[in-house]
Amino acid sequence: MTVGFKWLEHGRGLPLPQRQSKGASGYDLAAALADGEALVIAPGAFALVPCGFALALPVGYEAQVRPRSGLAARHGVTVLNAPGTVDADYRGEVKAILVNHGAAPFEIRRGDRIAQMVVAAVPDIALVEVDELEETARGTGGFGSTGT
Repeated sequence: MTVGFKWLEHGRGLPLPQRQSKGASGYDLAAALADGEALVIAPGAFALVPCGFALALPVGYEAQVRPRSGLAARHGVTVLNAPGTVDADYRGEVKAILVNHGAAPFEIRRGDRIAQMVVAAVPDIALVEVDELEETARGTGGFGSTGT
């Protein structure tokens, strides 16, 4: 499958999103900030970070913007709306909404890997209204009902 990829002017010169290993699912996204510019996210704050490109995904697919585990583990920085969704008909810039749950300010500079993108199939389903749902062993139990 191919996906149309277009650099925006402020993204030119950044590396193409890529997987860091053959078995990786996500393509690393880099911050498309101006050279010499730093974006600092204070503890408890969030920011919209530009990635400098747009996509043309095929119908039936989405791109999910997800956290990088290293940023979360080391700094408490994650994607606020994880996963963020890039729809197949969206042609605007891909961005990541990052939130700093850590104790220290987090600085981002041009080219820093800030998130990852996973392309996933979205099945075309039809919701069918019914009077009753089939029973399962779990039933209506949720939010911790299966144990800790």
